[in-house]
Amino acid sequence: MKELVIISGKGGTGKTSVAAALAFVAENSLIADCDVDAADMHLILKPDEEFAEDFYSGLKAEIDPAICTSCGLCQEICRFHAIKQVDSFFSVDFLACEGCGYCFEICPVKAISLPQQNVGQSFISNTKLGTKLIHARLGIGADNSGKLVAKVKKDAKRIAEEKGLYYILVDGSPGIGCPVISSLSGADLVLFVTEPSLSGLSDLQRVWELTKRFAIKGVCLINKADLNAEISAQIRDFLSREGIGLLQEIPYDEDFSRAITQGQSLVEYAPEKWKPRFEKIWEQIKKELK
Repeated sequence: MKELVIISGKGGTGKTSVAAALAFVAENSLIADCDVDAADMHLILKPDEEFAEDFYSGLKAEIDPAICTSCGLCQEICRFHAIKQVDSFFSVDFLACEGCGYCFEICPVKAISLPQQNVGQSFISNTKLGTKLIHARLGIGADNSGKLVAKVKKDAKRIAEEKGLYYILVDGSPGIGCPVISSLSGADLVLFVTEPSLSGLSDLQRVWELTKRFAIKGVCLINKADLNAEISAQIRDFLSREGIGLLQEIPYDEDFSRAITQGQSLVEYAPEKWKPRFEKIWEQIKKELK
């Protein structure tokens, strides 16, 4: 089994459009959307949910008013100022609480509990491609996105093994934070989707520094490559110095936005134009995975 992770150092590069197009041409595969903070692969693949599961992770303090004696000790020691007092009643500000558990340990009457939190949901769905989509949704203001990504990847690997599938395509998050780190764990190849802008080059360099720590091979696709010839050249120089393979350069094309507006992949929106291009990209990726 081989796992391809598709990421970008920043948003807006066309990463999900590329991932969705590859999903349409990749045989013997399933798709995992690990951009749990702002998942949008479902907008293109139109999944029919087969299974949904609440995801619990992280702790938050709760005060039982029937037990609390209003001594105020918890409020005094809370460094996050998460415990509020109204009249003689104490309560926990959910968003401010970091779940450290100090108040739980110090409460003299054991009025404080630390229940695990429901921070989102994970899904296993069927798509219009006839393939599975493993995806998730993080709750508003919730933490632990990295753990939810790990859950998505674990489910994807399990289902790929059960179905005898050889490839897992992972649409990762932009940036270099916890969900990206979790997405990279166990990957065989990383595809960077970048654009020729100063921020695109800078963030490509940052996400490559992260990827190198995992000792994972990387390849790159430059989208909107004709918008800035100078920076495109700088990106090519960087890829050459770092030993990152350049798969293709795609010129700016409004099909990217038009296809998403229609809820389609590029391969669906203009098959004669885009299917051969992404079939070629997929063949290049398979060679790298070998």
